Amino acid sequence: MYELPRTARFVAERLAEIGCDRVETGIGRTGVVGLISGRRGASDQVLGLRSDMDALPIEEATGAPYASRTPGQMHACGHDGHMAMLLAAAKCLAETRDFSGTVALVFQPAEEGGAGARAMLDDRLVARFGVGEIYGMHNLPGLSLGEFGIRSGPIMAAADRVDIRIEGRGGHAGRPALVIDPVVAASHVVLALQTIVSRNVDPLESGVLSITQIRAGAADNIVDDAAVLSGTVRTLTPQVRDLIERRIGEIAAGVAGGLGARAVTTYQRGYPVTVNAPEAAGFAAQAAATVVGAGAVATNHPPLMVAEDFAYFLEELPGAFIFMGNGDSGGLHSPGYDFDDRAIPNGVSYWLRLVESRLAA
Repeated sequence: MYELPRTARFVAERLAEIGCDRVETGIGRTGVVGLISGRRGASDQVLGLRSDMDALPIEEATGAPYASRTPGQMHACGHDGHMAMLLAAAKCLAETRDFSGTVALVFQPAEEGGAGARAMLDDRLVARFGVGEIYGMHNLPGLSLGEFGIRSGPIMAAADRVDIRIEGRGGHAGRPALVIDPVVAASHVVLALQTIVSRNVDPLESGVLSITQIRAGAADNIVDDAAVLSGTVRTLTPQVRDLIERRIGEIAAGVAGGLGARAVTTYQRGYPVTVNAPEAAGFAAQAAATVVGAGAVATNHPPLMVAEDFAYFLEELPGAFIFMGNGDSGGLHSPGYDFDDRAIPNGVSYWLRLVESRLAA
């Protein structure tokens, strides 16, 4: 999340050593921004390149000699690789400065659920540094090394949380006729909720509703007064998002009510949909093609139903988010995930080609 004192300090020190014209820390609590100006003529264009920085609360199980030495924390999403690539690109850009305008190197905290992008925007990232366009990149297990994937429009989903409290009437588990069992009601609600995507959402649209937690009771001979369901909703359009939110409340109330219980639904909207601007997605694809060849860049990569707070940047600025292949590694957010260092040259070269094309003299 935001607890990155060593990481933020390390990044700021490297940016200063590299020769950035300006380095600022504490943006969005623990974010870092470095600016590098080109030598190819005057321009007020500022191009933002973003790397996330935070790790995850997972115990690493890779067995690698460089595995995390901090118990219960690891870079299970490859943000360490992302930082390495952007720092290496910054070093090259500071040495050559073969572009016009300014590059803003945005090192962001709290991508993993903390909305660090929103915090940096609220801390006036755009106004303070004049950023007019922004690009992000993320490694993707399953996409071959040496390949990139991107698409115009929605590329990652909105992520929302739902909590449903089923209120019944507790009592002795041996006398079920005298209670209103919230666990039974909750079980029926879970099954009924699965009809929303299968029967309410247009089959040509996308939606995910997963109930991932059921919490109730403390003993095997007691029926509790209440049970709580929690889960996540993933969507790619505002219309489907509104539909699923509405139907969850209606179905939970109706099913629980039919069994004599009461359902109270709380729906919390999280990260919005990550939407690539068509023109910016084209620029990003062209830059990637100059690195690995057009045949290794999928320009209609399927959207993923995971979420990314880079979406907040793209709500305010034109830009695009691209996937870079991490090969046949463990999955993101898994204890066995490992960023493949062989991907680093492709990522660094992509950043350089993007800057040279977007900030050409």
